[in-house]
Amino acid sequence: MFRMIKIIFRAFLIVLAIVGFNAIGGQKYVEVVKTNINNFIQERAAENAKRFGDFSNLHEEFQIDNTLNVLGYSAVLAAHKNSGQKMCIVDSKKKPLLTQEDIKSQNLDTQLKDLANKFRYKAVSDVEITNRGTLTVYGRKVPYAKFEAKVNKLPFSDIAGIVASVKTSDGSEKLIVSINEKRRYSQLITDEFYKNVKEN
Repeated sequence: MFRMIKIIFRAFLIVLAIVGFNAIGGQKYVEVVKTNINNFIQERAAENAKRFGDFSNLHEEFQIDNTLNVLGYSAVLAAHKNSGQKMCIVDSKKKPLLTQEDIKSQNLDTQLKDLANKFRYKAVSDVEITNRGTLTVYGRKVPYAKFEAKVNKLPFSDIAGIVASVKTSDGSEKLIVSINEKRRYSQLITDEFYKNVKEN
C-alpha cells in the first residue's frame, strides 16, 4: 500500500513539474532551443557544402541538409522542402563510382545494384532503367538515367530518380543522384536544383 502511494505521489510531482515548466514559458524555451539547434546544423551543412560547389543561386525551396563521409567518399545532401525530394552529390575523387560511359551503358541497372551492395545497402531491389536524357550540372550537360526501384527500409517501397556523373575541372568524378517516392518524383525539381549548382 505504501509503495502504491509513493508511486502516485511521484507521478503527481512529475505532473506538477511539467505544468510549472509550461506555466513559466518552458515550452517556448524548448522550441527556441530546438530552432537554434536546427539553424546551427543547417548553417554548418551549408558551410561544409562549399567544398562541393556554389549553392548560393538555389531557390529558397531547396535546403542543404547535411554533408557526410562514407568509405572514403564525401557527399552533400539536399532536399526540396515541399516535395521531400532528395538530391545528392557524391565526390568520388579520382576513383569514380560510375562514369558517364557507365550511365550510358545497357547494364546500368546491374551496376546500381552492385553499388548499393558496395555501401551495404541491400534494401534496394528490382532496379529498372526507365528513361535517359541530359541535365546541366556545374554548367556542363551530362547524360542521366532515370530509374525505378523497390526499397524496404523507407516509409514507402517504390522510389524513382535519376543518376548521372560529371567530371569537374579538378579532374574528380562526381556522382549525381536525385530520388523521391515514385509517385512524387519530379524531373523539373531535379533540373532546377542541379542547373543552379556552380563550380567554385
